[in-house]
Amino acid sequence: MNFSTTRIAFASFIGTAIEFYDFYIYGLAVAMVIGPVFFPNSDPAVQALNAFLTFGIAFIARPFGALLFGHFGDRIGRKTTLVASLLVMGVSTTLIGVLPSYEMVGWTAPLLLCLLRFGQGIGLGGEWGGAALLAAEYAPKGKRGWFGMFPQLGPPVGFLFAVGSFLLLANGLDDAEFRAWGWRIPFLASAVLVVVGLYVRLKLAETPVFAQAIKTHKPVKLPLAELFTHHTKPLILGALLMVVCYALFYITTVFSLSYGVSKLGIARPQFLGMLCVAVIFMALATPLAAMAGDRFGRRPVLLIAGCAALLSGFLMQPMLGSGSPLLITIFLSLELFLMGATFAPMGALLPELFPTSVRYTGAGTAYNLGGILGASLAPYIAQRLVEHGGLSWVGGYISVAAAISVVAALLVHETRDEELI
Repeated sequence: MNFSTTRIAFASFIGTAIEFYDFYIYGLAVAMVIGPVFFPNSDPAVQALNAFLTFGIAFIARPFGALLFGHFGDRIGRKTTLVASLLVMGVSTTLIGVLPSYEMVGWTAPLLLCLLRFGQGIGLGGEWGGAALLAAEYAPKGKRGWFGMFPQLGPPVGFLFAVGSFLLLANGLDDAEFRAWGWRIPFLASAVLVVVGLYVRLKLAETPVFAQAIKTHKPVKLPLAELFTHHTKPLILGALLMVVCYALFYITTVFSLSYGVSKLGIARPQFLGMLCVAVIFMALATPLAAMAGDRFGRRPVLLIAGCAALLSGFLMQPMLGSGSPLLITIFLSLELFLMGATFAPMGALLPELFPTSVRYTGAGTAYNLGGILGASLAPYIAQRLVEHGGLSWVGGYISVAAAISVVAALLVHETRDEELI
């Protein structure tokens, strides 16, 4: 890998790492502090449900972000659009860090929180598709899976930074200090990370695939109309393929953290440490699955990992419900390993499903529609399921999500050897 391709790989990775850090610190804050700070006049169960609903707002916004940034990404280029998406996410996240609490301004506080959470969703909706295209459209022949892996490494690294920051705060502050002001620090720190990401992204050149397409064809006037008119099938299948990734991740992290601390009585710093261990397995699975996708194809990897995820749902009750830190850590590690295995091939597969003229719009929209189906309400639904049926029902939710993605993998065509045109 020469300097130029190394820089491209790093640029596709660093942006997603920063944006997912921004996204995940909110998920962790939801599990720990958002309910009491912004919805104090209710019992703890209602606080948790309200907080999980604000968590879902960003997933509703993400397809709109994908369509907005996808439109300009397909018309004026990948580079400018990626810079804009990073700015939107960074500003929204930093402002959450300075929001007044409900006690200070009443209902205005949760309203502003919802608006900024929507802004986070818009920014992330435009981020992933552009980062994946940046990697895929620069990738050498036969290595799109490997290059498409770099934006997929952003989520586990961003999550490690997010968990690490809250872990440091949990160890350095008592509960009152953390709730009063400590939780705001990771949000404010985002501003520094965004400056780093912008510096890297502004140094980029346009991808050769897009530059060539602009020379030979005029950009599509309305990529969205073109997408829904001629590419509906890959859009739907791409979204369904993403369902298992999202369900695995957010039930394993956001829901499990909330359940482990509130129901099992595990100390928050200890559970965060367990999640740090588990997310390393997600990071390990990512390059392994990417290499396997280049060698054997995207579909076989997704089918095997999806079937394993389906079976893993049956382990939730006996392992997470055991209360044993060791068994819980093994379960979390298994689930996030499978998340990495199902997630890594998507960095190449989703861009391969669409032509250059609508690739940004198509890949980003499929990715984020999958977020609505698999993640937006996953912690909320899991919370309701565990209240009415216990952890085995939540495990069933994971199995159903995996089954949906396995069916989609059976229906999608293999894309490994296709040229990006």
